[in-house]
Amino acid sequence: MPPSKPTQATKFSDTEIARVQMYLRRTFGNDKIAVEAPQKAGQSAEVTIAGEFVGTLHRDVEDDEVSYALHVVILEEDLPTPQVPKPGR
Repeated sequence: MPPSKPTQATKFSDTEIARVQMYLRRTFGNDKIAVEAPQKAGQSAEVTIAGEFVGTLHRDVEDDEVSYALHVVILEEDLPTPQVPKPGR
């Protein structure tokens, strides 16, 4: 089997950004999700919730099919302290 072609680095269109943003809002039930377009072709878009950065959105074109990958970033310092149950309960 021949090696796959490298993916095409193309810029997100405004329509694409709007469609992906609507999809994420509907899927996660949160109208505060926003997708901010990248400045240059080939860069990832930023995804925020109520202005707080949560991850990046990557666009991939392979064999003329477009797909999107959402990479969510969770910093350890943002994690809550777990509630450890007391013995006997």
